[in-house]
Amino acid sequence: MTVTPLVLQQRVPQRDMAAAEQAAADLLTALGIRLDSDSLRETPGRLARAYAELLTSRPFRLTTFPNDEGYDELVLARGIPIRSVCEHHLLPFIGVAHVGYFPGDRIVGLSKLARTVEHFAHGLQVQERLTKQVADYLTEALAPKGVGVVIEAEHLCMTLRGVRANGTTTVTSTMQGILRSDPRSRAEFLALTRTAGQ
Repeated sequence: MTVTPLVLQQRVPQRDMAAAEQAAADLLTALGIRLDSDSLRETPGRLARAYAELLTSRPFRLTTFPNDEGYDELVLARGIPIRSVCEHHLLPFIGVAHVGYFPGDRIVGLSKLARTVEHFAHGLQVQERLTKQVADYLTEALAPKGVGVVIEAEHLCMTLRGVRANGTTTVTSTMQGILRSDPRSRAEFLALTRTAGQ
């Protein structure tokens, strides 16, 4: 996937909210749910708006600064909240992302690590792709010495239906640069991300 460095534009597909609301009503009706009560009459509209929100990312600019001090140690943002929608069942997966990098010539505004995760989490996703998209974007935009991303998430498609494996989390990781090639740097990153879950 090619991304434009520094600026991530809002991804808003063409939408017909009236048609989405009607489709939601049709789905619920087809599943045997009557929509004529006061509590359910507006549910199709709420459902359509909820999915529109889950599938819409916010634009942002990746703010970077010169690395004037020559900082060359790991920078890690742990426990970034994440919510996304599984593209296979349209159910949420929820968890945390740990994003770290070894700076090169530039450092990034720390809130932008969370905003990068949020941006790619919107839309229909699979956790593996999401993990790699965050790492690829930061590598392209920052040109750091290394980038690491670990995502831990609970997939409601696995815990609420099918196997119903309550409490199960899925962990994915992507390592680039020295986090992939240098075992000591990789071990440091993974040790610090594990600390977040204790």
